[in-house]
Amino acid sequence: MPSLPLRWIDAALVPAPDAAMVGWLREWEYAHRGLHSPTVAENSPSAFASAMSLGMGIECDIRLSGDGRAVVFHDATLERLAGLQGAVARLGIAELTSTRLSVGGERIPTLRDLLEQVDGKVPLLLELKTDPPRSVSGLCKAVRRDLEGYQGQVAVMSFDPRVGSWFAGNAPQVVRGLVVTERDRRTSGARLTRHRFLWRAKPHFLAYDVRDLPSPFAASQRARGLPLLTWTVASPALRASAQEFADAPIAEGQGLAESHRLP
Repeated sequence: MPSLPLRWIDAALVPAPDAAMVGWLREWEYAHRGLHSPTVAENSPSAFASAMSLGMGIECDIRLSGDGRAVVFHDATLERLAGLQGAVARLGIAELTSTRLSVGGERIPTLRDLLEQVDGKVPLLLELKTDPPRSVSGLCKAVRRDLEGYQGQVAVMSFDPRVGSWFAGNAPQVVRGLVVTERDRRTSGARLTRHRFLWRAKPHFLAYDVRDLPSPFAASQRARGLPLLTWTVASPALRASAQEFADAPIAEGQGLAESHRLP
């Protein structure tokens, strides 16, 4: 557990969220980048449709196009997922949405496409991908704009505490989370940095690296009332750890419940 001064600062700067606002986060299993497989691309409409068909929540990645639109894509460049050269942040929305994914051949969806497809049927976790030291305001504004009027359960989250800080100040009604890993960050200085990120992001929940559980930092925040989600649950052993130490898994492959696994 953190020292008393840190616990006091945590409670003062990041009060426990309203249970009615965040309770739904604990009630679902989330498909990591949709329910993908060797024949179904991650973050694709088919992956999202598969997750929805099994009653799973959806976790996905959001980046900013060169002309200020939110697109559903994990990497900073197109190479791994589309076999092309080019940085997402330098390409316009027309070029991105005409690009086909290498697996399955579907086009890269926008956040608006995803929201229209899901239409509130299952909850969404949107992980905003940033490129420090570049400003996060453009991405955050694009996401907020697309979420206006959406009636489904949705939360934003990021490793970058500036994202949570932006939403806390500019869209406090949007549920926000801090994504955390302790990998290679287990010194006393790194522990203090985790608290500093918490204070800046002011999250309603944490999304924690399952390989780091159990974690005193995660446990202390969970005990204060912040839901604890965990990623990426990709094996039965990691699933067992998630079930013991967290509230909900963000899972894929063999880490999914057996009823959710694709052949």
